[in-house]
Amino acid sequence: MTGYGKAEAIINNVKYTVEIRSLNAKSADITLKTSLIPREKEMEVRQLIASRLNRGTIDLYITTEKSVAGATSSTLNKDIFNAYLNQVDEALKGTKWSAAASGEYSAALLGSVVRMPDVFETTKEDLSGDNWAPLFGAISTAVDMLDNFRTTEGASLRKDVLGNLESIESFIPMVEKFEAERVTAVRERIDARMAELALQVDKNRLEQEIIFYIDKLDINEEKVRLRQHCRYFRETLEGEEFPGKKLGFIAQEMGREINTLGSKANHAEIQKIVVKMKAELEKIKEQSMNIL
Repeated sequence: MTGYGKAEAIINNVKYTVEIRSLNAKSADITLKTSLIPREKEMEVRQLIASRLNRGTIDLYITTEKSVAGATSSTLNKDIFNAYLNQVDEALKGTKWSAAASGEYSAALLGSVVRMPDVFETTKEDLSGDNWAPLFGAISTAVDMLDNFRTTEGASLRKDVLGNLESIESFIPMVEKFEAERVTAVRERIDARMAELALQVDKNRLEQEIIFYIDKLDINEEKVRLRQHCRYFRETLEGEEFPGKKLGFIAQEMGREINTLGSKANHAEIQKIVVKMKAELEKIKEQSMNIL
Protein backbone atom coordinates (compact mmCIF):
# COMPACT_ATOMS: atom_id res chain seq x y z
CA MET A 1 0.00 0.00 0.00
CA THR A 2 3.00 2.32 -0.07
CA GLY A 3 3.23 4.69 -3.00
CA TYR A 4 3.83 8.21 -4.29
CA GLY A 5 2.16 10.35 -6.93
CA LYS A 6 2.76 13.88 -8.22
CA ALA A 7 1.00 16.21 -10.67
CA GLU A 8 0.91 19.92 -11.52
CA ALA A 9 -1.63 22.49 -12.65
CA ILE A 10 -1.21 26.15 -13.71
CA ILE A 11 -4.02 28.45 -12.63
CA ASN A 12 -3.82 32.22 -13.31
CA ASN A 13 -0.04 32.15 -13.75
CA VAL A 14 0.50 30.20 -10.52
CA LYS A 15 1.81 26.62 -10.57
CA TYR A 16 0.12 24.23 -8.14
CA THR A 17 2.11 21.09 -7.30
CA VAL A 18 0.11 18.17 -5.89
CA GLU A 19 1.90 15.36 -4.07
CA ILE A 20 0.27 12.34 -2.46
CA ARG A 21 1.94 9.65 -0.36
CA SER A 22 0.64 6.42 1.11
CA LEU A 23 1.85 4.05 3.84
CA ASN A 24 0.44 0.80 5.21
CA ALA A 25 -2.75 0.90 7.29
CA LYS A 26 -5.78 -1.31 7.93
CA SER A 27 -8.21 1.42 6.83
CA ALA A 28 -8.21 4.64 4.83
CA ASP A 29 -6.68 7.39 6.99
CA ILE A 30 -6.68 10.47 4.75
CA THR A 31 -5.04 13.76 5.76
CA LEU A 32 -5.19 16.89 3.56
CA LYS A 33 -2.02 18.74 4.54
CA THR A 34 -2.89 21.95 2.71
CA SER A 35 -5.09 25.01 3.16
CA LEU A 36 -5.51 25.54 -0.59
CA ILE A 37 -8.47 23.21 -0.98
CA PRO A 38 -11.76 25.06 -0.36
CA ARG A 39 -13.66 23.62 2.60
CA GLU A 40 -16.68 22.81 0.47
CA LYS A 41 -14.43 20.72 -1.81
CA GLU A 42 -12.67 18.70 0.87
CA MET A 43 -15.31 15.93 0.95
CA GLU A 44 -15.10 15.55 -2.82
CA VAL A 45 -11.32 15.10 -2.59
CA ARG A 46 -11.60 12.60 0.28
CA GLN A 47 -14.19 10.55 -1.61
CA LEU A 48 -11.95 10.48 -4.69
CA ILE A 49 -8.95 9.26 -2.69
CA ALA A 50 -10.92 6.67 -0.69
CA SER A 51 -12.59 5.21 -3.79
CA ARG A 52 -9.33 4.91 -5.75
CA LEU A 53 -6.88 3.88 -3.02
CA ASN A 54 -9.14 1.91 -0.64
CA ARG A 55 -6.70 1.68 2.29
CA GLY A 56 -3.56 3.27 3.70
CA THR A 57 -2.27 6.24 5.68
CA ILE A 58 -2.58 8.81 2.91
CA ASP A 59 -1.21 12.38 3.00
CA LEU A 60 -2.01 14.98 0.32
CA TYR A 61 0.19 18.09 -0.10
CA ILE A 62 -0.33 21.11 -2.38
CA THR A 63 2.27 23.85 -2.83
CA THR A 64 2.32 26.92 -5.09
CA GLU A 65 4.85 29.05 -6.93
CA LYS A 66 4.78 31.66 -9.68
CA SER A 67 4.93 30.04 -13.07
CA VAL A 68 5.19 33.09 -15.37
CA ALA A 69 7.66 35.97 -15.15
CA GLY A 70 5.93 39.15 -14.09
CA ALA A 71 2.98 37.37 -12.50
CA THR A 72 2.39 39.00 -9.16
CA SER A 73 0.17 37.89 -6.33
CA SER A 74 2.10 39.34 -3.38
CA THR A 75 1.87 42.74 -1.59
CA LEU A 76 4.16 44.33 0.95
CA ASN A 77 2.79 44.42 4.50
CA LYS A 78 4.10 47.81 5.63
CA ASP A 79 3.24 47.29 9.30
CA ILE A 80 5.27 44.09 9.52
CA PHE A 81 8.09 45.60 7.43
CA ASN A 82 8.35 48.63 9.77
CA ALA A 83 8.13 46.38 12.83
CA TYR A 84 11.17 44.43 11.64
CA LEU A 85 13.06 47.68 10.94
CA ASN A 86 12.28 48.98 14.44
CA GLN A 87 13.58 45.74 15.97
CA VAL A 88 16.77 46.02 13.92
CA ASP A 89 17.22 49.67 15.05
CA GLU A 90 16.80 48.61 18.67
CA ALA A 91 19.29 45.77 18.34
CA LEU A 92 21.96 47.95 16.63
CA LYS A 93 21.75 51.01 18.90
CA GLY A 94 25.18 52.01 20.19
CA THR A 95 27.03 50.08 17.51
CA LYS A 96 28.86 51.40 14.46
CA TRP A 97 26.17 49.77 12.30
CA SER A 98 23.37 51.66 13.99
CA ALA A 99 20.83 52.62 11.35
CA ALA A 100 19.18 54.97 13.77
CA ALA A 101 22.42 56.92 14.27
CA SER A 102 23.21 57.29 10.60
CA GLY A 103 19.61 57.69 9.46
CA GLU A 104 20.28 55.40 6.57
CA TYR A 105 19.66 51.76 5.82
CA SER A 106 22.04 49.76 3.69
CA ALA A 107 20.77 47.84 0.68
CA ALA A 108 21.91 44.60 2.34
CA LEU A 109 19.88 45.33 5.46
CA LEU A 110 16.74 46.17 3.50
CA GLY A 111 17.23 43.04 1.41
CA SER A 112 17.37 40.95 4.57
CA VAL A 113 14.26 42.55 6.06
CA VAL A 114 12.10 41.98 3.00
CA ARG A 115 12.94 38.28 3.18
CA MET A 116 11.64 37.97 6.74
CA PRO A 117 8.45 35.93 7.32
CA ASP A 118 5.14 37.57 6.42
CA VAL A 119 6.69 40.75 5.02
CA PHE A 120 5.01 39.92 1.72
CA GLU A 121 1.44 38.69 1.76
CA THR A 122 0.38 36.29 -0.97
CA THR A 123 -3.11 36.78 -2.26
CA LYS A 124 -4.91 33.44 -2.01
CA GLU A 125 -6.45 32.39 -5.31
CA ASP A 126 -10.17 31.64 -5.30
CA LEU A 127 -10.33 27.96 -6.24
CA SER A 128 -14.01 27.35 -5.69
CA GLY A 129 -15.20 28.38 -9.15
CA ASP A 130 -13.78 27.64 -12.61
CA ASN A 131 -10.31 27.42 -11.10
CA TRP A 132 -11.26 24.29 -9.15
CA ALA A 133 -11.51 21.95 -12.16
CA PRO A 134 -7.80 22.07 -13.15
CA LEU A 135 -6.66 21.62 -9.55
CA PHE A 136 -9.04 18.72 -9.02
CA GLY A 137 -7.74 17.23 -12.27
CA ALA A 138 -4.18 17.46 -10.94
CA ILE A 139 -5.27 15.76 -7.69
CA SER A 140 -6.91 12.99 -9.70
CA THR A 141 -3.77 12.55 -11.81
CA ALA A 142 -1.57 12.33 -8.70
CA VAL A 143 -3.92 9.70 -7.24
CA ASP A 144 -3.71 7.72 -10.49
CA MET A 145 0.09 7.88 -10.39
CA LEU A 146 0.11 6.57 -6.82
CA ASP A 147 -2.28 3.79 -7.81
CA ASN A 148 -0.02 2.85 -10.74
CA PHE A 149 2.94 2.86 -8.39
CA ARG A 150 1.09 0.44 -6.13
CA THR A 151 0.20 -1.79 -9.08
CA THR A 152 3.84 -2.06 -10.16
CA GLU A 153 4.96 -2.74 -6.62
CA GLY A 154 2.12 -5.24 -6.21
CA ALA A 155 3.31 -7.37 -9.12
CA SER A 156 6.70 -7.79 -7.46
CA LEU A 157 5.07 -8.32 -4.08
CA ARG A 158 2.78 -11.03 -5.46
CA LYS A 159 5.78 -12.92 -6.83
CA ASP A 160 7.56 -12.79 -3.46
CA VAL A 161 4.51 -13.94 -1.48
CA LEU A 162 3.83 -16.85 -3.84
CA GLY A 163 7.48 -17.85 -3.52
CA ASN A 164 7.16 -17.95 0.28
CA LEU A 165 3.94 -19.95 -0.03
CA GLU A 166 5.58 -22.49 -2.33
CA SER A 167 8.41 -22.90 0.18
CA ILE A 168 5.93 -23.77 2.94
CA GLU A 169 4.20 -26.26 0.67
CA SER A 170 7.55 -27.84 -0.24
CA PHE A 171 8.36 -28.39 3.44
CA ILE A 172 5.30 -30.60 4.04
CA PRO A 173 6.67 -33.63 2.08
CA MET A 174 9.94 -33.14 3.97
CA VAL A 175 8.03 -33.58 7.23
CA GLU A 176 6.44 -36.75 5.91
CA LYS A 177 9.86 -38.33 5.34
CA PHE A 178 10.49 -38.34 9.09
CA GLU A 179 7.05 -39.49 10.26
CA ALA A 180 7.72 -43.26 10.14
CA GLU A 181 11.10 -42.71 11.76
CA ARG A 182 9.42 -40.69 14.49
CA VAL A 183 6.96 -43.50 15.38
CA THR A 184 9.80 -46.02 15.53
CA ALA A 185 11.84 -43.69 17.74
CA VAL A 186 8.91 -43.26 20.14
CA ARG A 187 8.48 -47.03 20.45
CA GLU A 188 12.18 -47.55 21.03
CA ARG A 189 12.31 -44.90 23.77
CA ILE A 190 9.36 -46.42 25.60
CA ASP A 191 10.77 -49.96 25.33
CA ALA A 192 14.18 -48.79 26.52
CA ARG A 193 12.67 -47.01 29.47
CA MET A 194 10.61 -50.06 30.44
CA ALA A 195 13.70 -52.25 30.21
CA GLU A 196 15.68 -49.78 32.30
CA LEU A 197 13.06 -49.89 35.04
CA ALA A 198 12.81 -53.68 34.75
CA LEU A 199 9.03 -53.52 34.92
CA GLN A 200 6.78 -56.46 34.23
CA VAL A 201 3.82 -55.15 32.21
CA ASP A 202 0.92 -56.49 30.25
CA LYS A 203 2.22 -56.36 26.69
CA ASN A 204 -1.26 -56.01 25.21
CA ARG A 205 -2.07 -53.11 27.51
CA LEU A 206 1.32 -51.53 26.80
CA GLU A 207 0.72 -51.82 23.08
CA GLN A 208 -2.66 -50.10 23.49
CA GLU A 209 -1.06 -47.26 25.43
CA ILE A 210 1.70 -46.86 22.85
CA ILE A 211 -0.88 -46.74 20.06
CA PHE A 212 -2.88 -44.16 22.02
CA TYR A 213 0.23 -42.07 22.63
CA ILE A 214 1.35 -42.23 19.01
CA ASP A 215 -2.17 -41.36 17.86
CA LYS A 216 -2.01 -38.15 19.92
CA LEU A 217 1.17 -37.25 18.04
CA ASP A 218 -0.41 -37.84 14.63
CA ILE A 219 0.04 -34.78 12.40
CA ASN A 220 -1.88 -35.88 9.32
CA GLU A 221 -4.82 -33.52 9.98
CA GLU A 222 -2.46 -30.58 10.43
CA LYS A 223 -0.73 -31.34 7.12
CA VAL A 224 -4.07 -31.61 5.30
CA ARG A 225 -5.35 -28.32 6.75
CA LEU A 226 -2.07 -26.54 6.05
CA ARG A 227 -2.21 -27.61 2.41
CA GLN A 228 -5.82 -26.41 2.22
CA HIS A 229 -4.91 -23.04 3.72
CA CYS A 230 -2.03 -22.64 1.25
CA ARG A 231 -4.35 -23.41 -1.64
CA TYR A 232 -7.00 -21.00 -0.33
CA PHE A 233 -4.35 -18.29 0.12
CA ARG A 234 -3.28 -18.65 -3.51
CA GLU A 235 -6.88 -18.63 -4.79
CA THR A 236 -7.68 -15.50 -2.75
CA LEU A 237 -4.54 -13.68 -3.89
CA GLU A 238 -5.20 -14.44 -7.56
CA GLY A 239 -8.98 -14.17 -7.61
CA GLU A 240 -10.04 -11.22 -5.44
CA GLU A 241 -9.63 -7.51 -6.15
CA PHE A 242 -8.80 -6.48 -2.58
CA PRO A 243 -7.61 -9.63 -0.80
CA GLY A 244 -5.33 -8.02 1.81
CA LYS A 245 -7.41 -8.46 4.96
CA LYS A 246 -8.52 -11.98 4.08
CA LEU A 247 -4.93 -13.00 3.37
CA GLY A 248 -4.02 -11.84 6.88
CA PHE A 249 -6.69 -14.11 8.37
CA ILE A 250 -5.60 -17.08 6.24
CA ALA A 251 -2.00 -16.54 7.31
CA GLN A 252 -3.14 -16.71 10.95
CA GLU A 253 -4.78 -20.08 10.31
CA MET A 254 -1.62 -21.32 8.59
CA GLY A 255 0.32 -20.27 11.67
CA ARG A 256 -1.94 -22.31 13.95
CA GLU A 257 -1.38 -25.47 11.91
CA ILE A 258 2.39 -24.92 11.78
CA ASN A 259 2.53 -24.34 15.55
CA THR A 260 0.56 -27.54 16.16
CA LEU A 261 2.95 -29.43 13.89
CA GLY A 262 5.79 -28.17 16.04
CA SER A 263 4.13 -29.10 19.33
CA LYS A 264 3.37 -32.62 18.08
CA ALA A 265 6.61 -33.16 16.19
CA ASN A 266 8.62 -34.92 18.88
CA HIS A 267 11.47 -35.12 16.35
CA ALA A 268 14.47 -32.84 15.95
CA GLU A 269 14.46 -32.77 12.15
CA ILE A 270 10.74 -32.01 11.98
CA GLN A 271 11.26 -29.19 14.47
CA LYS A 272 13.90 -27.70 12.17
CA ILE A 273 11.48 -27.84 9.24
CA VAL A 274 8.78 -26.19 11.36
CA VAL A 275 11.17 -23.32 12.15
CA LYS A 276 11.74 -22.85 8.41
CA MET A 277 7.98 -22.83 7.83
CA LYS A 278 7.55 -20.15 10.49
CA ALA A 279 10.27 -18.02 8.89
CA GLU A 280 8.49 -18.16 5.51
CA LEU A 281 5.13 -17.45 7.14
CA GLU A 282 6.49 -14.35 8.89
CA LYS A 283 7.59 -13.01 5.50
CA ILE A 284 4.08 -13.66 4.17
CA LYS A 285 2.49 -11.83 7.11
CA GLU A 286 4.77 -8.83 6.66
CA GLN A 287 4.10 -8.67 2.93
CA SER A 288 0.34 -9.15 3.42
CA MET A 289 0.33 -5.78 5.21
CA ASN A 290 1.28 -4.22 1.86
CA ILE A 291 -1.56 -5.90 -0.05
CA LEU A 292 -4.86 -4.06 -0.43
